[in-house]
Amino acid sequence: MTKTWSFDSDLTQRYTRIRQKVISDFLDGINGQIPLQSAIDIGCGVGYFSKFLWDRGLNIIAVDGRDENAKEGQRRYPEIRFLTRDAEDPTLAALGVFDLVLCVGLIYHLENPFRAIRNFYTLTGKVLVVESVCAPSVQPSLELVDEPPLDNQGLNYVAFYPTESCLIKMLYRAGFPFVYGFKRLPDEIEFKETRLRKKERTMLVASKDQLNWQGLVLLKEPKRHWDLWAIPESPLRLLVSRIWAFLRRCRAHFFPRGHGAAKT
Repeated sequence: MTKTWSFDSDLTQRYTRIRQKVISDFLDGINGQIPLQSAIDIGCGVGYFSKFLWDRGLNIIAVDGRDENAKEGQRRYPEIRFLTRDAEDPTLAALGVFDLVLCVGLIYHLENPFRAIRNFYTLTGKVLVVESVCAPSVQPSLELVDEPPLDNQGLNYVAFYPTESCLIKMLYRAGFPFVYGFKRLPDEIEFKETRLRKKERTMLVASKDQLNWQGLVLLKEPKRHWDLWAIPESPLRLLVSRIWAFLRRCRAHFFPRGHGAAKT
């Protein structure tokens, strides 16, 4: 009986083409500025993005944490070298340094995404492109999520989903001096916020050299106050406290301390 691969579903194929278009435009945009010859596709699945990079003339190695995925990719694309490797394993760095590191749809499936990003930094010679689900918060934080037992989910079916700001911060703290967002993400519901739903996916570029492509915007490292336990003031409470402070200043101005005291 032939296995049905989730990577081959119509929905997944649609989003594969959408993301490939963004990546293709980016690679075209930096062509000439930063020449790319070698690449590694981490979390390659059965190799759709690996084949995409191969067709662009890149010398590509494909890596996936599931041996069955890597073997299926090798069967489909024998011209590409497929390996079974865990993105969180520090020995991943032994594969070498690559001009381009591509990580699509993997980070949020990992138990230790920051450890993986540090591995990516070591592997990156020039540019890293990351596409990921992002948890719905403006804070740099992680959400622990149970995942379904499918061949395109985490190895242990539990994972930390990063917020977009958390992903940006991890890239900076891993050592990348430049982190960029795309000025235009795909016009798809998962990549934008609507009245009823938060943005679900993002795409980022981390680089060891400054990039000058008009389709990117340089992002700042998000900051977060150390006191996570402080209760934020409500807008009404903040307004009342400001009015009270104003009245106290008026009282001090018009009725200074000691006013009306008996003279001796």
